[in-house]
Amino acid sequence: MKKTLIVVLGSLLLYGCQSLPSAEEGIETDAVFISASHCLNEYLDDLEKVHYGPCLKVITINGEEPDVREDGFIELPIATAMTIGVSCVYRHADGSPIPATMENADFAVKDSTFAKAGKRWYLHAHKQARGVVGCEPTLSQSVYPTYDTE
Repeated sequence: MKKTLIVVLGSLLLYGCQSLPSAEEGIETDAVFISASHCLNEYLDDLEKVHYGPCLKVITINGEEPDVREDGFIELPIATAMTIGVSCVYRHADGSPIPATMENADFAVKDSTFAKAGKRWYLHAHKQARGVVGCEPTLSQSVYPTYDTE
């Protein structure tokens, strides 16, 4: 029984490591990767809790539904102008969406935006997680908001 458990755990670990993207991924194909959906969160020190900020989902690339990979990213060509259509929604304190706040917007990508292959990018619904309204997509290589809210 112990040997079987070790073999199963070892196999899962090996499979998990093989599923991770390689550092060279995208370089051979001149591609970058953008997260298909992303939610902003911010820890509030004074209240000792997480504030659930807005979520963004990529809904179109040049008017077409994107192909989302198993890892939750969309592969895009470098040095190519395009329009990314997004949908944003704000969340209640428990993290559930507020349907009345859903809003769509377009994010214009210039041919110089994605200049280096293999990078992973995130579109945020806004520059910060709280104290904002609307859908103002912001491109970043970080999962964190551009600005902390004071």
